[in-house]
Amino acid sequence: MSATALPSTSGPVDGWEPCSDRSLERGDPLAGTGGFGARWLLVEIDGAWGTHAFFQSRLDPEIGHALVRRAESAGIRPVAIRRFGRRGDERRSQSTWRWALADARPGRESLRWGVVDDPSRLLDLPLDGSAGTPTDQPVVLVCTHARHDQCCAVRGRPVAQTLSRAFTDETWESSHLGGDRFAATMILLPHGLYYGRVPASDAATIVDRYRNGEIVPDFFRGRSSLTNVVQAAQSFARADTGDRRIEAFPPLHEERAADGRWRVDLGHGADVVAVTMREQASEPLLSTCGATRPASVREFTLETLTRRTAAV
Repeated sequence: MSATALPSTSGPVDGWEPCSDRSLERGDPLAGTGGFGARWLLVEIDGAWGTHAFFQSRLDPEIGHALVRRAESAGIRPVAIRRFGRRGDERRSQSTWRWALADARPGRESLRWGVVDDPSRLLDLPLDGSAGTPTDQPVVLVCTHARHDQCCAVRGRPVAQTLSRAFTDETWESSHLGGDRFAATMILLPHGLYYGRVPASDAATIVDRYRNGEIVPDFFRGRSSLTNVVQAAQSFARADTGDRRIEAFPPLHEERAADGRWRVDLGHGADVVAVTMREQASEPLLSTCGATRPASVREFTLETLTRRTAAV
């Protein structure tokens, strides 16, 4: 897999590189890096976004703050979305505000769309999944949030452009999804499948495989409704078995030992796959383009993987 280098001429100091270039050079592992999100609220906000799309956009910031507080207090991740290709003053006059609620919890996957004619009405939106019109069509979110991190824009826009041609109705640009160092990043809802370092040439294949109930392991980070520990364990199990089904390896048990090792039991047909991993802190790194203070991140190393017949 290759990646197009980003220009580093705008860096603040000599030798500065964009965070996605640094991550690729280090070989930062993708597995187990998906941020948690069991449920998602998507709000269409046309036009330019500032560092925080809900606070610095054409959405009234008071409404934005109230909406984010309301969603997060309900355990829901809010994300701004917009169609690819309309920028700044060229975007439509936004008289209606589309929204979607996605449930990414295994066995409860669902997606519902709705619309309001005044953004203040979003504050009265039922968050229990009873509002809106259900759909069986997926949503593809590609992070292109330039004001949050330049890598998301530079690497994300070619992916969004490619997917908007192949899957016009399903594809949206999104605000920050996390994992800037893995740009281009995207998530597929309602299952909450995170991908990173996605090349435009492989983006449509990822969506096609999703429609067939499979993941593409080369770029897969994990499932948003699962812990990072389980995400990593599933990645090791898939690498060992070659099973790419989304629903393969449901978590049965997750436990951390006193020595820092993790033990995760995963279901696989009539068997249990037991994965033992060591959690470690990486060397301090700058995980975003705007970061100025290096910090360590969690990484997981496989120690053992065994299989046994599940108890009847």
